[in-house]
Amino acid sequence: MFTPVASAETCKASYYSGGGTTASGERFDPNKLTAAHKTLPFGTKVKVKNRSNGKTVTVRINDRGPFVTGRCIDLTPKAFKAIAPLSQGVVGVTVNRV
Repeated sequence: MFTPVASAETCKASYYSGGGTTASGERFDPNKLTAAHKTLPFGTKVKVKNRSNGKTVTVRINDRGPFVTGRCIDLTPKAFKAIAPLSQGVVGVTVNRV
């Protein structure tokens, strides 16, 4: 059973550049605006807002993760670059369903 984000989730986001197949069965594409989340249903769209600079990106959930304490979402490199430089690695975010 999936537990949806009620209104907003505040946590840390990172990016991943896996490869192969995502948990939804799609081929991982680092150039798409997709993300991994532990509980949201595949296909759910969420807006991810960087709490430090206010930049946002809308992504579609197509994978599971991250599996690191304190992180709630893993973005593709393209999605992460929309809100912060890759060199930052991890950022504080707010995640809202759209």
